[in-house]
Amino acid sequence: MSKTSRRIIYREMKNFAPSEKKLDEPTQRGQFKKRASILEAAADVFCRQGFAGASIDEIAAEANVSRQTIYNHYCEKETLFIAVVDDVLKRANSMIFSMLATFPINADNLEEDLVAFAIRINKNCICNQDGKFLRRLVQNEGERYPHLFETWRQQGPGRIVSALGALFARLSASGALTIEDFDVAARQFLALANADLQVMMLFGQTPSDEQIESAARNAVRTFLRAYGAGVSAGRLAPVSG
Repeated sequence: MSKTSRRIIYREMKNFAPSEKKLDEPTQRGQFKKRASILEAAADVFCRQGFAGASIDEIAAEANVSRQTIYNHYCEKETLFIAVVDDVLKRANSMIFSMLATFPINADNLEEDLVAFAIRINKNCICNQDGKFLRRLVQNEGERYPHLFETWRQQGPGRIVSALGALFARLSASGALTIEDFDVAARQFLALANADLQVMMLFGQTPSDEQIESAARNAVRTFLRAYGAGVSAGRLAPVSG
């Protein structure tokens, strides 16, 4: 048999042979769904009970898996907790970076554009489920278990502030704002954006659309009083409560 004939036969055999990837796909999908179920259940339990109070048995019951299945995937509770924080953080970062893509690119209607941007940040990143989860965990567990939030510290606030600072730098370069330290300005903008909402969220309340808009307007007015190019303290309209 010639080499050409052997190549043809081999190619045809491969076409009819079961694909290893296809054979593995159902197993991979099953493993993925099981891990996702574990992470979701663990997030709920950690949020309710805290790290110390959460039990693997309770997580297993909520995820509808065995205790051993969780240990097979995550070895110990601390590993599971870190995986939960990492999973939520990835979703939260993905959402906030998609919001950063909507940041105003010019100063034609800067105040209203920044208000709209602050509203989107509050609704989709600060007041959503992932934002509430991370905030509650950091508040309740950050001091006792700082090493468990190392990923959050490295990949969360720092990256977001740097990205937002770069956007403010672009506006400052255009003359729309006067900023010396862009990262400081970014941190202050984010702090101002949810300052009026902090107490409500601390007690588990969900701000209304009207409250979110009011918080955004207060934040932008205050921010522009500090950084608006050529804006004196008396030129902007008073902030309403």
